[in-house]
Amino acid sequence: MKHSLEQVIEEVLSLPRESRAFLAERLLESLDETEDFPISPAWMEEMKRRSRDIDEGKVKCIPAGEVFASLEQELKECRSNSTR
Repeated sequence: MKHSLEQVIEEVLSLPRESRAFLAERLLESLDETEDFPISPAWMEEMKRRSRDIDEGKVKCIPAGEVFASLEQELKECRSNSTR
């Protein structure tokens, strides 16, 4: 039975969070396998290690918005200190 893309998306979005994350990872991995994106074996292993560390809770992910806000604050402080 064939599904339309919309039906597949609806079904996938109804999956539990962990299943959606696993599926997203597999889809992204499938894009990495194309000739358009050559990746060295060493970098592929590094990406797998980092992904595993995240999945196992060994590292804490920080939302990009928080990272950028923190960097912006540091830059402001740095600029303020350099004008003194």
